[in-house]
Amino acid sequence: DFNLYKNIGEKGAVLFFWPLDFTFVCPSEIIAFSKRVEEFEARGIQVIGCSVDSEFSHFAWRETAVENGGIGRVKFPMVADITKQIARDYDVLFGESVALRGSFLIDKDGTVRHAVINDLPLGRNIDEMVRMVDTMIFTNEHGEVCPAGWNKGDEGMKDTTEGVAEYLSKNSDKLQGNLLGFYIHCQKEDKKTNPFSKWDILKGQYYVKIY
Repeated sequence: DFNLYKNIGEKGAVLFFWPLDFTFVCPSEIIAFSKRVEEFEARGIQVIGCSVDSEFSHFAWRETAVENGGIGRVKFPMVADITKQIARDYDVLFGESVALRGSFLIDKDGTVRHAVINDLPLGRNIDEMVRMVDTMIFTNEHGEVCPAGWNKGDEGMKDTTEGVAEYLSKNSDKLQGNLLGFYIHCQKEDKKTNPFSKWDILKGQYYVKIY
């Protein structure tokens, strides 16, 4: 029997669910988590995976090579939730059949500090969970809050009226996001041209064309 609270790391745990073994999006996420296990462990966080499959299915999938559609010997425990009770408790059970792609960041005292649930076809960004671990540890250790887009090493914010004013006075420009493209107007034969066509923009592709 697996006891979650006996397997929480020094500073917490990440519990994530996937729908079923031997499926499609799932192995990409599981392998991505496994490749980052050392990053989580260095932060005192235990990674735990869970699905409604049996332990025999988990074992067979781990013993199947990646090039053959398996996940290989991943570096974290895989919980067999065959009664579906864990998925039910975390409110990720879909249609009483499989778990949605739920991810939960659990503090060392068992409190869920961050939760996100993806629909079945939507794969997760594991690096974002690493970032959220950093935010939790920072707030626990420094007593400050983490503003939008905060990354490890960035300045925190004091949770006071004066604190938010001080932070925004120095950092508001950083909140506008990354510049995705430049509209460069070049002149040829006395005619200005827009280097981005409507087709380019709608497809999310940005080209700088010099005429």
